[in-house]
Amino acid sequence: MMDVNEIRQYLPHRYPFLLVDRVVELNLNESIIAYKNVTINEPFFNGHFPNHPVMPGVLIIEAMAQAAGILGFKTMDKKPEDGSIYYFVGSDNARFKRPVVPGDRLQLEAKIVTEKRGIWKFECRATVDGELACSASILCADRKI
Repeated sequence: MMDVNEIRQYLPHRYPFLLVDRVVELNLNESIIAYKNVTINEPFFNGHFPNHPVMPGVLIIEAMAQAAGILGFKTMDKKPEDGSIYYFVGSDNARFKRPVVPGDRLQLEAKIVTEKRGIWKFECRATVDGELACSASILCADRKI
């Protein structure tokens, strides 16, 4: 279990782009389950369908990538302060199945598929109340800064 203070040690993101609130399960070299509490106070809701607020799909993918990034950093036993950054470098097969709206708790799941020369591939899912909101394969690259 990781709270937001520990999460901030493993992700360089800060408000309004830190999209992981808590990690509830982490299995090194394997998988992570985390979540993002979605509130009407999110800055993107002011301009993204303001009369029918929906979380932008690209931010759902970013949230999944951040959860995958935490898994990768923890698995490598690295932190950004060590001079390493974990870039989101690609996604494949992204599918959106339901909108994510204020009041939802977006559960983020990532599983390591492969790692080769610092390029990691994850299978990711985002769900709300057990219902699939988004799925995608995500690639991240570990690089020195």
